[in-house]
Amino acid sequence: MCTGVYPGSFDPITNGHIDIIERSAKLFDKLIVAVLNNHDKKSLFTTEERIMMIREATAHIPNIEVEYFCGLLMEFARLKQARVIIRGLRAVSDFEYELQMALMNKKLAEDIETVFIMTNCHYSYLSSSIVKEVASLKGCVKELVPPNVATRLRDKFAD
Repeated sequence: MCTGVYPGSFDPITNGHIDIIERSAKLFDKLIVAVLNNHDKKSLFTTEERIMMIREATAHIPNIEVEYFCGLLMEFARLKQARVIIRGLRAVSDFEYELQMALMNKKLAEDIETVFIMTNCHYSYLSSSIVKEVASLKGCVKELVPPNVATRLRDKFAD
């Protein structure tokens, strides 16, 4: 059985993330969407809210698990017996950072590979930060995020 891990903060999950998840799920027997609580960032949604939104948005994909992790990604991957880390790339500007992370992860766990998946061109501009900014200014995000996430964003910024 081959297990992949797709890590991220997913605050919130976007249609670009969903695209990477759907495509990655076809490559693995099991895909774990690993939700990181990044202490360097102030999250809009709690870890529990993000996990719930991801589970709702990916319910149509049978081989997905959504879990929280903290600490080193490579330790989490080993614990889950994953052989592959999936990272999405939107643009060349993402590559330098992602390459640095992949090389450090290889140093920490040389038996675990990193696979880069290019985003669908429809989502190359899309990020959670942009979605939050548009939503905070009462803009329409329904084509940027799954419906359940659009509802929660509207509720968060209703004040």
